[in-house]
Amino acid sequence: MIERNQGRQDRGRAVASLLPLVPAAMLLALLLRRVWDVDIFWQLKLGELILDHHGPLAGEPFSALHLGEPLPAVAWAGQAVMALVRRIGGWDLLRVFDALAWLGGFWAVAAACRLRGAPPRAVMLALGLAFLAALPTASIRPQSFGCLCFGLLLALQRLGLRPLAMIALGAPLLVLWQNLHPSVSIGVAAMGLAALPGWIGWLRGRAAPPLAATALALAGVAAIFATPDALSVLATSAVNAEASIAIGASEWLPLWIPGNWSNAVPVAVVALVAAWLGLRSRRVDAGELAVALGLAVMTLTAYRFVLFWAVAMVPVIARAASPAGEGPHRREVAAILAAILAVAVAAPLAMPTRFAETLPLAAVEHLRRHHVRGTVYGDFPFGGVIIDTGYPDWKVAYDGRYYRYSRQEWQYNGGIENGIVPLVDVVRKWNPAAFVLDETHNAPLAEALARSRAWRRVYADGRFVVYVPRIIRRVSREPARR
Repeated sequence: MIERNQGRQDRGRAVASLLPLVPAAMLLALLLRRVWDVDIFWQLKLGELILDHHGPLAGEPFSALHLGEPLPAVAWAGQAVMALVRRIGGWDLLRVFDALAWLGGFWAVAAACRLRGAPPRAVMLALGLAFLAALPTASIRPQSFGCLCFGLLLALQRLGLRPLAMIALGAPLLVLWQNLHPSVSIGVAAMGLAALPGWIGWLRGRAAPPLAATALALAGVAAIFATPDALSVLATSAVNAEASIAIGASEWLPLWIPGNWSNAVPVAVVALVAAWLGLRSRRVDAGELAVALGLAVMTLTAYRFVLFWAVAMVPVIARAASPAGEGPHRREVAAILAAILAVAVAAPLAMPTRFAETLPLAAVEHLRRHHVRGTVYGDFPFGGVIIDTGYPDWKVAYDGRYYRYSRQEWQYNGGIENGIVPLVDVVRKWNPAAFVLDETHNAPLAEALARSRAWRRVYADGRFVVYVPRIIRRVSREPARR
């Protein structure tokens, strides 16, 4: 019996010694992933222009048919920060920076749970499960700032600070959040949901009114408009959502559609484990649960909210997994920080930045050698790479900014991809200096170019094709505006 107990204690110590490695393992998993998001490229180029301009740009710089039109300042501060990081240390530093920001949202609320006495095992279990649910969404983009700010906001709530202190820290955080990434409405919803049980308890005479959460919810509403766009941010957000749904972007669609089934599996696993822990232990905070349930409903209707739901699940799972005990020790904190630092330094050296095969980097780089200038027509997901590689010599017909183009323009794009709009109309509309296409996705246009005597193929790798005019024009004339 003594030997059996000793064996259990040894295994317990071994598990405890590995717990500080969980955050570092999360970071390593992110750094091993390829860069796959198509929009980060135009965001970085726009961020560079914002840095050079010392503030948001007023006019459209990239889209051929919209040059000079008013440019919404969506995520302008986040784009500028990311562009600055890439200027300093290239893609490798940007990968680390973005991963730390993205994971910082999870770590911030987890640290708050630990400071309030949640045991290490419970906190690390919560981190692991939440990370599993959100991992498919992880990529380099300003949304990482949204995750960080949301985690910091929940951390303030979990620490149980005095109302004035929480408001003083939370209000500027909300303003910063909206300028880094326009998702502060999530914070508004979270604070409103967190305050709801408190107000119910106050009405029943059982609790003090939740002044801090309520004040931050109101401050968040004001923060929505505390950007260079002011009130126009609502119209931009509405157009972006409408276009995203019309195009069929899976992150804007419900979790139950076939395209999101694979993403729904980890979400369902985490939800079931959390429900089992909560029912077994009965350790649940009404405010935390209200936030998690509200974001769960939002995630069911649009998968893009899963990241914030996952962060909100950290305090719920950590509380349900084990009763509170002592706070963190210095050795524990030192071990976690040392492991994170080691991964942050070693991983980029051992595994330099890799890009997803779905990005036409080689094709666009090959086109640059032909020294064409003007509008480069590409499949709209390729717009970011084209912009980042060739601006200011190149403009684009489409890119991933759904709010930039009207419904009619997106319908026209669909007509091109479906072969309804012929090549001659595309040339007449944009007068392209080159085409960069996925010949599988945009087969009708690629086939028309292959048959045309006016265009010659200069690059093909089995998926991506590049066409330029047989008579190279140094500068294509301005496209016809319609």
